[in-house]
Amino acid sequence: MHQAHAAALTELRVARRAFLEPFEPERSGDFFTLEGQRRTLAQVEADRGADRAYGFLIVADGQPAGMLSVSRITRGPFQNAGLGYWVAEQLGGRGIATAAIAKTVQWGFGEAGLHRLEAATLVDNFGSQTVLRRNRFTEIGTCRRYLRIAGEWRDHLLFARTVED
Repeated sequence: MHQAHAAALTELRVARRAFLEPFEPERSGDFFTLEGQRRTLAQVEADRGADRAYGFLIVADGQPAGMLSVSRITRGPFQNAGLGYWVAEQLGGRGIATAAIAKTVQWGFGEAGLHRLEAATLVDNFGSQTVLRRNRFTEIGTCRRYLRIAGEWRDHLLFARTVED
């Protein structure tokens, strides 16, 4: 993702705001503006340049459909990163997230040189858990009060996959 995607991301974020709020950290109103998305994308570009994180736009039927990030990259003997993603609710069940994660796993274990990818889902986000299992991620366990989502510390299920899996 880069600055050229700012307008499309703003439109997508505004249109999907109510759907995503139960699954994401609280966001300021400014996040949902063009300027807010430009700042977000500037950070994505800086993180990519420093090999800290990478952001990808998910496209379906030629239109922006969601986002995917590979973040918290740790090099050295760990070679690990976190995987996060979302797809617009009306596109659920079409395999779009499953395919986007498959491509990202291939990139992560190939070009990016990672050994391990992790992903966490809310314990009741069964759709996301299914997507991860379809991509051969293994459930590691429950992380209590793992992330502050929608204003509350929420339990998550942690999944991981290594290059050997």
